[in-house]
Amino acid sequence: MKYLKSLCLLLLIQSYIYGQKPRARDIGIPFNGTPGKFNAITDVKGVEVGYSTIISGEGKNIRGKGPARTGVTAILPRGRNNNPVYANWYSLNGNGEMTGTTWITESGFLETPIMITNTNSVGVVRDAVLKWFVKTGWYKEDFWYTYPVVAETYDGFLNDIYGFHVKESNAYEALDSAKTGFLKEGNVGGGTGMMCLGFKGGTGTSSRVIKIKDSTYTVGVLVQSNFGSKKNLTIAGVPVGKELKDTMNYELKAAPSYRQEGDGSIIVVVATDAPLLPHQLKRIAARVPLGIGIVGGRGENGSGDIFIAFSTANQAAFQRKDFTKVDELPNDLINPLFEATVQAVEEAIINAMVAAETMEGINGNKAYGLPHKLVIDLLKKYNRIK
Repeated sequence: MKYLKSLCLLLLIQSYIYGQKPRARDIGIPFNGTPGKFNAITDVKGVEVGYSTIISGEGKNIRGKGPARTGVTAILPRGRNNNPVYANWYSLNGNGEMTGTTWITESGFLETPIMITNTNSVGVVRDAVLKWFVKTGWYKEDFWYTYPVVAETYDGFLNDIYGFHVKESNAYEALDSAKTGFLKEGNVGGGTGMMCLGFKGGTGTSSRVIKIKDSTYTVGVLVQSNFGSKKNLTIAGVPVGKELKDTMNYELKAAPSYRQEGDGSIIVVVATDAPLLPHQLKRIAARVPLGIGIVGGRGENGSGDIFIAFSTANQAAFQRKDFTKVDELPNDLINPLFEATVQAVEEAIINAMVAAETMEGINGNKAYGLPHKLVIDLLKKYNRIK
């Protein structure tokens, strides 16, 4: 307990220094496992993340003018170094999109950054990535082709999604601003206009450091969280959603009649420096739903729950002409990575909700931020914290 309090204090000080909003551990929510220095996907060496956040206008929705509450997130597995990584993906429920996945399955490699945006902006972001490759000289060969990986969740509750506010320049901004270190969470990047488990959602991240034999490995997670029903929200084992059933979590002043409770999506990106091959990364991605289920996700019919995992190990794995040798973690030693993935997914989702602030969007629709004090009071009531 003394170590836990010291860790929470350290994380709170770091958040203050780096200008971050409070995170789940900062306000006292307990989690299992040991996070890395930044408690972020950027704890995996080489991984960089950038955002473009679009917030403009208010009041009645005028298509093309707003209000706009959206953006783009970019994850670069090896930063500006164009060196493909082993990868694989998994879908819990396919009411969503992640482009480029068929080639990842076929080849075993992720050859591009991972981009996340809103549902209607997948196309413009995909095209922008290709143009960014040309602009920056990402590919050195005269002849090359690739399939950008772009994922989405639907932000039409708050955002003028048919106004197409995401432009090529926003994809460039996300890519060009990518960095390591501490990351902003909540209402940023592609997660700007998202909701989660009834409250305001968005972008969240977390990491875990584990030891296997004599080696230390890191698992990092980034989520764009826009899924689930309030009644299922569970934090640290406490049925927070049921306890807060009478607490205002959103206001609908004008919304599509077909929207059902639980509609939405979640995109999860898992990075690790453990030497895993594509078939093992498929197994990692397939464990993501366990972390989502802990906080209340059920893979509802209207939810696109799509996940991708990659490994930054084996830097010489991608070859076009020569044979190469790679390291592989034995399957019998992989369980700690499964557990780390589940733990980091759980915390990343709650981090997104803790950081997300109340937001008003189109036509006065409003998504309320998670009430921190009420949550902590409930955790005390259930003896999860003192």
